[in-house]
Formats: sequence, structure tokens, C-alpha cells
Amino acid sequence: MAEIPVEEYLCTRIRRTEQALMGHHEAVLRRHGLTMTQYTVLLVLAREGGMSGAQLARACGVTQQTMATVLTGLQNKNLITREPSPVHAKVMIANQTAAGRELLDRAYQEVIVLERALTDAFTPAEHAAFCELLERATAILIEQTPRSSSASGTKSAT
Repeated sequence: MAEIPVEEYLCTRIRRTEQALMGHHEAVLRRHGLTMTQYTVLLVLAREGGMSGAQLARACGVTQQTMATVLTGLQNKNLITREPSPVHAKVMIANQTAAGRELLDRAYQEVIVLERALTDAFTPAEHAAFCELLERATAILIEQTPRSSSASGTKSAT
């Protein structure tokens, strides 16, 4: 089997890109007193409106336990409120406060600078092609990820 030099591995390049992106966002958000997950929660709530902790956990790709901690932190900073759902009294619905919207707006203005810089680094055709290639890579990564079997706890190749 021919060895591929590590610098040519696509997964290595994707990981380096992801680390650079997260490093940038974390540095920007830290100046606003936010973590990446807290920012994502505020962004999701701004786009979707009130949501339960379970819905937010799915939207942010974290566990419900992690989300409970994140929501408590946001509530303690007065960035969100949580009230019982009108449908299920035991379910708490999170909503942004005015302070949460203002902080999100300030943080977003800095985060979007990177998005614009990346967009400007490519021609419109390159940008479209790059987005399509990223979508294709994401689909393959998802397809190739083993899924847990809830019945036996083993991984499935499907």
C-alpha cells in the first residue's frame, strides 16, 4: 500500500481548518464573555424563537446535560429567560432577553468579519464550487460515521 504524506490527508486539512475557525471564533467571543456554545444558543434562539433545552441541544450538537449547564449560565447572565411551556408544564422554554439580543448583535458584528473575508478570498465561481465541495465532504463524513446501536451498544456499519 502506497503511503500518502500526512500533509496531503484531506482529514488533516479539514481538521486544521476547523481548529483555525474555532480558534478565531473563541477569541472573538471571549471578548464578549461568551463560549461558542453560548453564542450558538443565542444565534439559534434569534433565528428560531423559543425552544426547549432538548431542542437546543440537538440544534447545537451537544448533550442535554451540557445544554442544561449552558442555559443556566446564560440565564444567570440575564441573556435568556426560561418559562414553562404552554403545552408541557415540565418543559422549560428558553427565550432571549433584550440584553441577549444586544450581546448577540455585538458579537455577530465581529464574527461576520471573518465570513466576509473568506467570501472575498474567492471569486463567485470558486466560492460556489468550494461550498459544493464542502457539502459533499460533509455528506461523506456523515455517511462514513459508525452509528451506535441502541439495543446492543455496538457500532453499526449502516
